[in-house]
Amino acid sequence: MRQVFLEQVNRLVALGYAESIGVGRHAFGQALAGLAHYLPDAGAMPAPLPQDGKLPFALVINSPALPVRAMLPLVERRGKRAIERLTPIEPERFQPIDDLGLPPGHAYLLLDIDRGMETRNATPLAALGQLQAQGRAPITVEEGIALLTHYPEFLQPNHCFLMLGSRCGDKRVPALWLSENQPRLGWCWAGNPHTWLGAASCLARSPAVSFTPLQAAPPQCDVAA
Repeated sequence: MRQVFLEQVNRLVALGYAESIGVGRHAFGQALAGLAHYLPDAGAMPAPLPQDGKLPFALVINSPALPVRAMLPLVERRGKRAIERLTPIEPERFQPIDDLGLPPGHAYLLLDIDRGMETRNATPLAALGQLQAQGRAPITVEEGIALLTHYPEFLQPNHCFLMLGSRCGDKRVPALWLSENQPRLGWCWAGNPHTWLGAASCLARSPAVSFTPLQAAPPQCDVAA
């Protein structure tokens, strides 16, 4: 599991996450290293199977310095970058639902992830009830983007997913799906079922770590001779 974790960290570094947040790459890696303590036991959980919609964990960045509109274009699946089609809603309007209990901080692990095959063809509202009855939590838009950042093949034709952990105050529910094999962030109505959309969920979230931004060097003063 540690090797998989390091691969996820290195992927974020390669995509420029550290620079976007305003920390050095070394400091970025050091901060994230603390999350290794919460990795699941290798014998207790299966290896990542993104195409089957099951993942033991995923590293999530949840920082104001990296909003959805900045992270989404970094997702690439089979040569096609993800696009946003939330019109008329702006991405930042989708916020975590009440009582979701996101850990305070900038980065954490999403644990025991399921794409939601059992909730396909259920309305989003019904799917949320199913997840809660199972003791599972719906994921947010930021978490969904994190999954595709690490595992683009987590998104499959007819096996796409809702992110019921984020809402914008009306009946719209955000979802990630494929359109002509291109990942797309859009929305669906809360009362409409879709045979190709499940409700992605996790069993738990780890405590979070935070990043300390780089401090700008103080201005140099000229000293008179």
